[in-house]
Amino acid sequence: MFAAFGGTIIFMSMTIEELATEALSLPSEARALLAERLVVSLDVAAPASRLDELWAAEAQRRLAEVRSGRAQTVSGDEAAVRVRRAVGR
Repeated sequence: MFAAFGGTIIFMSMTIEELATEALSLPSEARALLAERLVVSLDVAAPASRLDELWAAEAQRRLAEVRSGRAQTVSGDEAAVRVRRAVGR
């Protein structure tokens, strides 16, 4: 939020709730652009998250299954065929 006095702009602090209310009053296209910018800022600045750690552990588990013979790989084309068959397309 800001106010202009005699050509001088004074920025006033807003709570997160006030900011959210203002953002939600924007047209949908502007909200989408704002959301994208916020997400991008998180992706760049955030250290490895717990979710990243969990996915890395899952990838290691799957690799170990393939190497041990407990699981077999299929080509991307075959996987797509199986998914389409499973969802009825």
